[in-house]
Amino acid sequence: MSDWNIDQAEELYGVNRWGAGYFSIGENGNIQIRPNHRLPDVTIDMKEVVDEIISEGIQFPAVIRFHDILRSQVEIINETFGKLIADANYQGQYCGVFPIKVNQMREVVEEIMDAGEPYNYGLEAGSKPELMAVMAYNDNPDALTILNGYKDKDYLTLALLGRQLKRKMIIVIEKFSELEMLIPLAKQMGVEPMIGLRSKMMVKSSGKWASSSGDRAKFGLSIAEILNVIERLREEDMLHCAKLLHFHIGSQLSDIRKIKEAVNEGARLYAKLVQEGVPLEYLDIGGGLGIDYDGTSTTSDSSRNYSTEEYVADVVWGVKQICDLEQVPHPNLVSESGRAMTAHHSCVVTNIVGEMKPAGTQFDISASENEHILVKNMRELHSSGDQFHPQERYNDAAGYKQNAYEAFKLGILSLSEMAKLDTMYWQILTDIHHSLDKDSYVIQELEELEDMLASQYLCNFSVFQSAADTWAIGQVLPVVPISRLNEQPEVRCSIVDITCDSDGKLSKYIEGTEISDNIPMHSLRKGEDYHVGLFLTGAYQDVMGDMHNLFGRLTEVHVYCHDDEPGDFYIEEVVPGTSAEKVLQTMQYNTEYMAKTVKKQIDRQVRKGSLAPREGVRWTNFYEHCLAGSTYLRVE
Repeated sequence: MSDWNIDQAEELYGVNRWGAGYFSIGENGNIQIRPNHRLPDVTIDMKEVVDEIISEGIQFPAVIRFHDILRSQVEIINETFGKLIADANYQGQYCGVFPIKVNQMREVVEEIMDAGEPYNYGLEAGSKPELMAVMAYNDNPDALTILNGYKDKDYLTLALLGRQLKRKMIIVIEKFSELEMLIPLAKQMGVEPMIGLRSKMMVKSSGKWASSSGDRAKFGLSIAEILNVIERLREEDMLHCAKLLHFHIGSQLSDIRKIKEAVNEGARLYAKLVQEGVPLEYLDIGGGLGIDYDGTSTTSDSSRNYSTEEYVADVVWGVKQICDLEQVPHPNLVSESGRAMTAHHSCVVTNIVGEMKPAGTQFDISASENEHILVKNMRELHSSGDQFHPQERYNDAAGYKQNAYEAFKLGILSLSEMAKLDTMYWQILTDIHHSLDKDSYVIQELEELEDMLASQYLCNFSVFQSAADTWAIGQVLPVVPISRLNEQPEVRCSIVDITCDSDGKLSKYIEGTEISDNIPMHSLRKGEDYHVGLFLTGAYQDVMGDMHNLFGRLTEVHVYCHDDEPGDFYIEEVVPGTSAEKVLQTMQYNTEYMAKTVKKQIDRQVRKGSLAPREGVRWTNFYEHCLAGSTYLRVE
């Protein structure tokens, strides 16, 4: 314990590697946050944030949003593009947009728009409801609104209304039929649309989102289809409405070489279209700016092998070189980097409510008369200590356990004999594991002991609600204790949630530079809370949660930094989580009817004399109190 230090904690959890300068481990063993990139000396102790949340009577689990990180990310992307555009003597401007599908929460969109106003940072929508949101929240006449996704007449009509309101709304054509709907609508309304063309890229991405590009991509027009669109616009004397070329090869792009290849292809297509007389002004490179979730700086699906500055430089210089070679004007550059804007600002903090460990059950294993030979054999092995090689001892224990299982199925072993045998089996495995040296770990069965003996920490949250990507696509998210990082973590464990589902667990963890099936945590202390953070959840996880087991949205706590406040922070707003009543109503339950029905059942028992009248009132009130309360566990 005395040999443990912060450097070892950093090596284990990799906070600096994935923290992007925002997160680190303090000398006191607590997670530290530097949310404002312009004020590196302003540091927030996350344990102090958790303590203040508790003091305000707010129960965990909770989503904690550091809104200054949102602002910092918006400023960094815009200023990085601005700097490199100036350095390259690039003649176009940067006109970024935030795709709200990444996080449609109103508070997030408002913060991004406020931070982005000096840069004319806009929004992107991919559906009718998203379009309605961006029409209301992007009222900057100099900022772009990019409209992607498949469109119907109402979608296009709303977009044209935006043009009547003098907004720079660019309708990106995904398929030819959308243009056939748009042309008569625009003429009927007397509105000149701003039209974008989405190219179906030939370059093939890699990883989980490889299908976003290539011939079988869901969205986009082939070169032949683009030329047909151009010809149709010429026929209608609307070619001047074509303003933007858009491409997108996937989310979370891990390899900078794929980005360079896509930029090269997109810029070449842009230049050729301009040479054909298409008056394009914007080149939209789509999203995909990755996040280094696992901190390895590699091409793994959960990482990236480039920095934000390298990404921007390759875009700016790549487009400039192609346009100069083709002798066409430099386009204004548009990117839709949503994940990079939002991932770091939000984390889920949950309390551990229990521990389950295979070798943790205590049972009397003392010998009794006439016990079965299998129990005697396991007891002899249990008391053998280091008389046998670890592998031999393990093989014997596994063999006795399997034979006992078969015997129990045939009714040969009693319940107490089976309990003794099982208890001794796990104690033997624990002894073997503690006795292993480095040479023994080369034996596969003994190497697996660590996973077999790992505890399960029961966390008060739902994976399906708060970390959907970890279950759906195997996304790795950093999991780190909020405090005690100056103590050596001595318990290997995995994180399981409180849902009634065997898939309700985190199956992959960042351990050093490797991905493990479990992770070291600290032992739980009686009467002391132990809080764990699930970090980088601001992109998609906030908005993709479902109603599995009827667990609703978590309570949100919005934190801002301020160097005049105690601890350099203040809690600006608390948004209560979804109550049980609201969740049930979402699933079409009539909670008023439910409460009346339960009250009738209680009243019936009162009339029968099974319940006292006062007790009946108390139970009625308790049921209604639970309806109004949180869907998560209330830990006293």
